[in-house]
This record gives sequence, C-alpha cells and structure tokens, in this order.
Amino acid sequence: MNQPAQQQDVPGTEAALEPRADHGEESYFGSGRLTGKVALITGGDSGIGKAVAIAFAREGADVAISYLSEEDDARDTARWVEEAGRRVVLLPGDLSDPETCRWVVAQTVQQLGGLDILVSNAAFQMYREDITEVPDDEWDFTLATNLSAYFHLAKAAVPHLTAGSSIIATSSIQSDSPTPQLLPYAMTKAGIASMTASLAQMLGGRGIRVNAVAPGPIWTPLIPATMPPDAVAAFGSDTPLGRPGQPAELAPAYVLLASDEGSYISGAVLPVTGGKPILGA
Repeated sequence: MNQPAQQQDVPGTEAALEPRADHGEESYFGSGRLTGKVALITGGDSGIGKAVAIAFAREGADVAISYLSEEDDARDTARWVEEAGRRVVLLPGDLSDPETCRWVVAQTVQQLGGLDILVSNAAFQMYREDITEVPDDEWDFTLATNLSAYFHLAKAAVPHLTAGSSIIATSSIQSDSPTPQLLPYAMTKAGIASMTASLAQMLGGRGIRVNAVAPGPIWTPLIPATMPPDAVAAFGSDTPLGRPGQPAELAPAYVLLASDEGSYISGAVLPVTGGKPILGA
C-alpha cells in the first residue's frame, strides 16, 4: 500500500482517510466463536476498534462501542454490527475522565445484560520533535486516555466478569521500540503491557484472562491526524513486509484472545507487527 502525504484534524475520520482502511467489512467471516457474549470495545468507531467490533459481531457477540466524538464513524460501525444480526450500543464520551470509564461499563451491563469481554483500545498520540514541545496538558491527556482509562475500565468491569471472561488491551510495538517523537504515547504502551501482566496474575484465580495485542504500524485515522505529512507518507515502509497493516489484519488476534480457543493464553502480549520484533513478547 502506498499512502499519500496527508493531514487531518484530531481525532481524524475514516471518510477523509486516503486510501480507506480495510476493517474486514467484506472479508471477515465468523464461525460462532463468541456466541452469546457481550463485549465493550473502546475506540470502536474506527481503526482497530472498528475491525474488532465487526469481527466480534460476526462471531456472535453483542457489542458496546465507546468513542470520543466521531458520530459518523461510530454509526457506520454500528451498522455493520447490526447487519451481522447482533445488538449494538453507542457510548460517546471522553475516557480521560474516570467517571466516563465507569459509565461506559455500567451502560454496557445495563443495556446489553452483562459483560464478558473488555477491549481497552482507545488511544491518543501526538508527534513532537522535542520534549520541550510537549504541552503539560497533552502529556496528562495522553496518560489519562491511554493508560489510566485501562485501569478505570478494568476496575469497573471486573465485578461483572466471571470465569471465562477476557480483558484485552491494545499495547504497541512502541512499548518495546519507542519512536522518540511519540514519547508520551510509547510510555503509556509500555505501561499497558506491564499492567496486563499484573492483572493476568491478579485475576487468574477467578478464571479471567488478561492479554494485550501489540500492533505495529496500522493504517487508521489517528496517523494523519497526529503525524506530519511526510511521516504519514513513509508510515509502515520500514517494516519487513514493507507496508502498514490494515485494521482487518488485527481483528483475528483479538478474536483468539476473547474466545475459548485462547483458554490458556493469559498475560501475553501478542505482536502483530509486519515482522518487526518485540523482544519482550
């Protein structure tokens, strides 16, 4: 894939992405691996979260989609879930606020009747050439959105989870191989990997599995919304596969970790990186 240099306003939208990303709309076929489950996916309006929502629905799960403000993208994701014959709930709100984290969990349980799978996926990043260019409030917002939200979501979700339930976080290759211009983002992704390891040990006795997926460069609206045009044009070209990944290429990893096929996988960070190694995985 060759993407042109481009720029969007934060948080970015699917409609303005060139070329459009593939979320598995025409390619993902389910086989009932999540039948009867209820999933909450944060950042489910676009990118990786959208691909996971489509896959989960086609595997038989009802889906709650948490998103910041991208109404058009969220409604499109909801349409795909409904076309798969599953129930969907849209939950707009800013997850940097702990109360919003608690609210989206409560609404999922109330409107869909329970919670079996939590996917903590929403994230923010911004490309800065030097630490002196990172505003204090941007640092705080990045930590709150990427790392603290994972804590607050998991804390709120655990009382509703039972044996066989699954928590899945989105870490990143940045946790192991940080790009200096993404300093706050990379730090939060390392924290997510560490929190995943702790939670897996803490919750294992209850039969709750906790894992993370570590994507490499994936083509989503976040990229042109947070990186300069020249970096966007080169995005993913340094992988052994020579291209960025598509969100659809991430979804099977989340399905594995959410389903009974991953029943003995806990505390893992699963790399989906186009060949770039994650040394700790």
